[in-house]
Amino acid sequence: MTYIHTHTAKIALNLGKREQFPLISQWAIQLENTIVMWNDRYITRRPLSTMPHALLEDIGITPEQAKLEAAKPFWRA
Repeated sequence: MTYIHTHTAKIALNLGKREQFPLISQWAIQLENTIVMWNDRYITRRPLSTMPHALLEDIGITPEQAKLEAAKPFWRA
């Protein structure tokens, strides 16, 4: 699901850079892209704090890395 949102956001970002759109439309598209990116980060980081150790090993991160990533605010990459 995150891929779909991120892929859609990338398309929207490219649309926002097209000069044939009015400036306010470009701004709105870029704002929407930022909100989608923030939402993706929030949705993907939230479960890290409750994942069992075995699942964390499966995705290749340690519990400490998971805690650090889950603690990040959504606006920080």
